[in-house]
Amino acid sequence: MTESEWRALMVAAQSGKGEAYRRLLTEVSLWLHRYYVRRLPAGMVDDAVQEVLLAVHEKRHTFDPAQEFGPWLGAIARYKWIDRLRAMKAAPTEELSDSLAIRDHGDAVQDARSLEMLLARLKPAQAEVIRLVKLQGMSLEEAAARSGQSVALVKVNIHRGIGRLAALVRDQADDA
Repeated sequence: MTESEWRALMVAAQSGKGEAYRRLLTEVSLWLHRYYVRRLPAGMVDDAVQEVLLAVHEKRHTFDPAQEFGPWLGAIARYKWIDRLRAMKAAPTEELSDSLAIRDHGDAVQDARSLEMLLARLKPAQAEVIRLVKLQGMSLEEAAARSGQSVALVKVNIHRGIGRLAALVRDQADDA
């Protein structure tokens, strides 16, 4: 959904439209989940999303319909994220044993490097939207806004870029 659609749903919710409010909370929870997945440990994501939804519910009367909804929501999400970080810092930790086995991350580093080398062989617009949507988890609309491409062009560039990546991998496998 676009930010103007979010704002329209919030305005409708403030005037008592329950269905608009349910739809807004559903859409916002998806965005919040993507927001927190990149910022918090996996076990804290759902709780953080629920905290923000509760805060939105409690503070919905403070939303000014003349303002944008995204920055208002983003501020709440950011404050709740900071609260989580403070709580993590204050939480007791366990001493790690010196004999603890540490996994080798060499394969992951090599895979990431290989992927970046493959993406570098695509057209820049294709590589950019593949990184945004497929690697960073952005929606098509978010990727379109970030890249300056239309949503339709983002879809086309992802489709063509993945097709090109598949061909590059096939060619490398044939050469080996």
